[in-house]
Amino acid sequence: MRAFIRVMKALSDPGRVKILKMLEHKSMCVCEIQSALELAQPTVSKHLKTLEDAGLVTCRKQGLWVNYHLNETRENPYAAALLENLGDWLGDDPEVRGLLERLPHIRREDICRKS
Repeated sequence: MRAFIRVMKALSDPGRVKILKMLEHKSMCVCEIQSALELAQPTVSKHLKTLEDAGLVTCRKQGLWVNYHLNETRENPYAAALLENLGDWLGDDPEVRGLLERLPHIRREDICRKS
């Protein structure tokens, strides 16, 4: 039951749901997610930790960046079931649709150059 509750709690925040929807389309680093959601870096990092603890996302270091992506190992059956259906959900939500339309224009190279 703990694994189920962990997944449900992870989905209780709109920001975390948006992160999952973005990661459905591409791997992203914290700075890209931060830019897309217009949230502070500590908030984004906390959301990613919650999603990671629930078995929904994993990360991989690549050069200067740590890339987050949807968890493909599917160790948690509840996380696996959710991720399997994620593509069918919220496609008609205007907020999610707008976020996904902006994704191609959010590039870490541009964001880090501004910093």
